[in-house]
Amino acid sequence: MFLKSLTATVFVAALIWADSPTHTPTLTGKAAFTDYSQQKPGTRRKLTVADLPEPYATPSVDNGPNGTTNMIARPKDAWPQVPTGFKVELYAADLGNPRLLRTAPNGDLFLADSEAGKILVFRGVSTDGKAGQTEVFATGLAQPFGIAFYPPGPNPKWIYVGNTDSIVRFPYQNGDLKARGAAEKLADIPGGGRLRGGGHWTRDVVFSQDGARMFVSVGSHSNVDDSDTHPEEYHRADVLQFTPEGKFEKVYAYGIRNCVGEAINPITGALWCSTNERDALGDNLVPDYITHVEEGGFYGWPWYYMGGRQDPRHAGKHPELKSKVLTPDVLLQPHFASLEMLFYNGAQFPAEYKGDVFAAEHGSWNRQKRAGYEVIRAPLANGQATGEYDDFLTGFVTADGRVWGRPVGVAVAKDGSLFVSDDGSKSIWHVIYTGGK
Repeated sequence: MFLKSLTATVFVAALIWADSPTHTPTLTGKAAFTDYSQQKPGTRRKLTVADLPEPYATPSVDNGPNGTTNMIARPKDAWPQVPTGFKVELYAADLGNPRLLRTAPNGDLFLADSEAGKILVFRGVSTDGKAGQTEVFATGLAQPFGIAFYPPGPNPKWIYVGNTDSIVRFPYQNGDLKARGAAEKLADIPGGGRLRGGGHWTRDVVFSQDGARMFVSVGSHSNVDDSDTHPEEYHRADVLQFTPEGKFEKVYAYGIRNCVGEAINPITGALWCSTNERDALGDNLVPDYITHVEEGGFYGWPWYYMGGRQDPRHAGKHPELKSKVLTPDVLLQPHFASLEMLFYNGAQFPAEYKGDVFAAEHGSWNRQKRAGYEVIRAPLANGQATGEYDDFLTGFVTADGRVWGRPVGVAVAKDGSLFVSDDGSKSIWHVIYTGGK
């Protein structure tokens, strides 16, 4: 009788636990490392520097999602998975190369279609959950990615776009669905990708809260080339600071291999980055990360990585920098390919989500067992990271390991719901909190 009672109690407790959108047990140590088969909405993990293996503890592998065998069309029964109380709708489909998303102050959703060199804008939600209106805002851009409204606040006058090799802006008023003028080039920046000499090509752009500084992220040209001897790495793996008019002021932070997504913490005012770290040191090195970015801060690339650990490919180089390496706030799975991030400022999700980070994880290529292909949530307390993160939006990989979706961008709608762009299925997904209704 006692055993039956105990079993029932445990079962009920498990149901209550599973029904909660948060407050799951935190996986730590070796258990915190994961692959797609273990990623479930609500699962919480925390990695620390002490958990990292030695370089080459496992072989380096090429296990990317691309190609006819691994990247597939979305199966009919496949759908993104979310925690209890949330639902997912397909907002837009059959897009070209949907990348970064940003929400305008009036609620319009702006999307960088990078391969096509254009910016799209979506307005409203129709009765079937699809976008109410879709327009092409601007064309003729060079692998656009970053989108920012200036000045910060409810009435911007400009939209800034981060091309792979320049920063441009368009005159803008709330509600514009078409650019009201030609692009004005403000600054040249080091270009990347197949259009501009190789290497990381995404360039995000954000403004400080007071609008006085413009931060532009520029990823490295290589995986781990010594920037002392490779001139193509000049002003790369950096966050660059400009005036809003495009005058270069300084390197704001350096040694950040690829700060793909930038955001300003609304509580502290600090710049944050979602970062792709280096490859080819094994399955569980080096973790991607999300972190606040300190002015003048050094984040290790290419000679070191978190905790002042030296990359063995640069043994003995720059010993004077070892003590300067900053450890990021939230260590993610290695090779996650962490892309756009944001701070949740909406009112639709439960109150405990307020101020937390959401970030899109595009998915690994340099890992024996794939990881990523999801959106994560990193909880914050008074604007400070706890070091943990949760799986939030998963299900983009089939049980046999084939990939059908790859999250890239995240944006909060005016009503507090969440939009996610996916360049695998060429879609935009809409995550809505219903409270189980």
